[in-house]
Amino acid sequence: MVALLDEQEIEYHYREYRTDPLSEEELRELLSMLGVAARELLRRRDPKRKELGLDGNETDNELIPLMSAHPTLLQRPIGVIDGQAVVGRPPERILDLVRSLAD
Repeated sequence: MVALLDEQEIEYHYREYRTDPLSEEELRELLSMLGVAARELLRRRDPKRKELGLDGNETDNELIPLMSAHPTLLQRPIGVIDGQAVVGRPPERILDLVRSLAD
């Protein structure tokens, strides 16, 4: 994704989620911007998910603290611009968000 933004000469700020994880409050704000439940951002193949015994049916109140404590559980990349967010899968979705806000 970073290379894609660089190619398009789009300025961005990258947050290293493993060393600077999102707080529970930030995760709640992000979920609100995305309009999804936490389980929709839960990575299905993350080893920590299996280790924690998560099946994807957990509530936001159960998952958000775990996602904050174990940031690899969270789908990524996620682009946030002017209070709007999108999961960058595929990464071009972030470009779509940038373009929609430029119009």
